[in-house]
Amino acid sequence: MLHALVTLMSDGAGLLCRIRRESLMLGGPFFAMRPVLILIAALVVSLSAPAFVAAQEQQSSELTPKASALRGAILDSINLLLIEHSTRIAFQSKTRRELGGPFFKDYVRSIKIPKTWKDGDRWYVNYVGHPIHGAAAGFVWLDQVDSNHDPSLGFSKGYWASRGRATAWAASYSIQFELGPFSEASIGNVGMHPNTTGWVDHVVTPVGALGFMVAEDALDRYVISRLERSTSNTKLQKFYRAALNPSRSLSNAAQGRAPWFRIARGL
Repeated sequence: MLHALVTLMSDGAGLLCRIRRESLMLGGPFFAMRPVLILIAALVVSLSAPAFVAAQEQQSSELTPKASALRGAILDSINLLLIEHSTRIAFQSKTRRELGGPFFKDYVRSIKIPKTWKDGDRWYVNYVGHPIHGAAAGFVWLDQVDSNHDPSLGFSKGYWASRGRATAWAASYSIQFELGPFSEASIGNVGMHPNTTGWVDHVVTPVGALGFMVAEDALDRYVISRLERSTSNTKLQKFYRAALNPSRSLSNAAQGRAPWFRIARGL
């Protein structure tokens, strides 16, 4: 069933893949700017979706937080996995190449204890991308289980305790993402070939996730809120929130919310 799901995801990403191949004809600069262009496109689409925006633009007093439940954290973490693996299949030719062959046999062969620190990925993937996705999983935990949205909490003992629990959830999410049944090992067979797995992911993801969560909390409280007050342009306010808090934006998307959503501060 999982293999069939992977195949369906691959077929669904076919159009994006064709667009990607055609973009390569435009030369190296366009290819190098791909991550930035993807982010800009995503923001443009989200800012121009009036029906979705209207559903998200309730005042904070009208919002009812989701029930605190481990089940909610698990389901929304699965949504986050779907987003990430769909992106891998759409934009990584090495992932698509490994989708064929015996699923379970290749999966088992891909599960290995790392012998080196590096895994062959570029530095910004390991030291920026992975902490961001780990922090996104941490924010899912905070939304669903800790229900920790009170801005008056500050950097108190309760704050650090909640972020510690979120970091533990991010570490569990990272292990699943690397080695679980719905992971890079099962989808793309990362680890089956030499020098494709390393300790860097298992260490940097949870540690970096804590750093990103704290940094984004500080940015949201001391920088983004001030930028919002400096303008009456709602679209610009949304851009500040989405662009300056990438982990929280990704977490919001996994939970079916607008990237700029704040449960305690509506727009």
